[in-house]
Amino acid sequence: MTNRTTPQQCLAALAAQLSARRLEVELTARGLRVDDPQIPGWCPDASPATVTVTCRERNDDGGRMWFFGPGHEPIAEVDQIMNAVAWILGRLVAGREPQEAGEVSR
Repeated sequence: MTNRTTPQQCLAALAAQLSARRLEVELTARGLRVDDPQIPGWCPDASPATVTVTCRERNDDGGRMWFFGPGHEPIAEVDQIMNAVAWILGRLVAGREPQEAGEVSR
């Protein structure tokens, strides 16, 4: 039987899980944008931590649906939604750190 779940349905399910954790989510044409207003940017002028997730078939995994992060990084199969949630939460926390070695937050 063919799986007829669309990428938008998968992203909507992920959005519901993230929204339940008080994250701000927005389904856009580019994917699911996730913001954590509780995590400020690493300096006063920086925006809150943000990550965009997309969903599509992964060719090297038999065409199964996967969530992908920035740079087309595979996150998790869509049926492993909690793995995707954990990855996103970790990415948001890591996003508050200075991007370049040697930078000091004030």
